Amino acid sequence: MTDAPRPAPANSNPASSNPADAVRTNPVPPKSDDPANDPRGLIAEAYRMADLTAEAARAIFFDWALGRSGGEGRPEAIAALHARYAAAAPDHPMTAVLAEGLTAAARAPARRGGRAGRRS
Repeated sequence: MTDAPRPAPANSNPASSNPADAVRTNPVPPKSDDPANDPRGLIAEAYRMADLTAEAARAIFFDWALGRSGGEGRPEAIAALHARYAAAAPDHPMTAVLAEGLTAAARAPARRGGRAGRRS
């Protein structure tokens, strides 16, 4: 049995057998257009989806919100993301979800009833 030479992978650099060289010649694009407000790139990726439904946009937004550490800076991040994407895609379902998030963030927290509302 003869061993035929294997072809090189499509993404490798033929001039070098060092895997680090392939990384340098094929840079990975950043996950997000706004790493401060969308570090995992969920909102950016949602805007790249042409046939995104409103339900899927809400699910993506929910995942994004859960990924924020303790809700820290969430209203400001929603406002920044809405300002970044809404003008370019006003009819996109994610634009509507971000707008809903802005109005919900602007509302005062509702008073809790029962024992929890009376505790100070």
